[in-house]
Amino acid sequence: MDTSSESDAAARARVAEQAARVGAAVAAGSFRREIPVEIKEDKTDVVTQADRDAQARVIDCIHSTYEANAIVGEEADELKSVPESGPAWVIDPIDGTNNFVRGLGVWCTAVAAVRDGEPVAAAVAAPELGDVYVADDEAVTRNGEPVSVSDRADPETCAVVPTMWWEPDRRDEYAAACRAIVDRFGDLRRLGSAQAQLAMLAAGTIDGVVTNVYANPWDTVAGVHLIRLAGGTVTDVHGDRWRHDSQGLVASNGAIHEDLLDAAQEIQAVAER
Repeated sequence: MDTSSESDAAARARVAEQAARVGAAVAAGSFRREIPVEIKEDKTDVVTQADRDAQARVIDCIHSTYEANAIVGEEADELKSVPESGPAWVIDPIDGTNNFVRGLGVWCTAVAAVRDGEPVAAAVAAPELGDVYVADDEAVTRNGEPVSVSDRADPETCAVVPTMWWEPDRRDEYAAACRAIVDRFGDLRRLGSAQAQLAMLAAGTIDGVVTNVYANPWDTVAGVHLIRLAGGTVTDVHGDRWRHDSQGLVASNGAIHEDLLDAAQEIQAVAER
């Protein structure tokens, strides 16, 4: 393939897609099979050998083209924060590991290319759903077809997701999130994979995603890039432009963003009591 006229973002999107597909295929080989499950920090924070194997293959795929680029990843000894300068990659080999180990097909492999701390390309592969989302610096596709956020403007017609995870000692915030959503919007979804949910928002399947917690970059950066390129809005809990180190994540189709911010601030008010 002649890539001499390819933009940097397009080239990185192509590698992101390759890496996400490879990682997802490795993980899928262990899906609904008997594999040991290890607990990391608490009973809901789990990891499997499939996570490690998929991450290794994702990294190999990236480094075959971008050998010197830094990697930010959930597993092993990769960086745990996004560098503020230069190119890097942010990866999650299995986003939704709890779903994965339960045999629930809502999980994905997420890969994002960043430069100077900002995403420039991303891919999310959800093999059990049959979906691969890709964004360069111009547009977003799902399975090769252009997608965009929904145009729903009436909150009572919208489905919103409370995302990330509230630790056991913060379940009052979780309850507040559910209440804030059902009081304002038509329905609530919780699907168990942050990156899959963000990708679905980019494609108009759901209309909003919200949390007040600080989220890991591997759980967010790829999906945030998809949403922005698909015409959506992503801010922190205070309404400022979202970054990989922001507090909270409020992502929407744009039309319902003020309502979603109100929900986020209601959740945060509980946290500040």
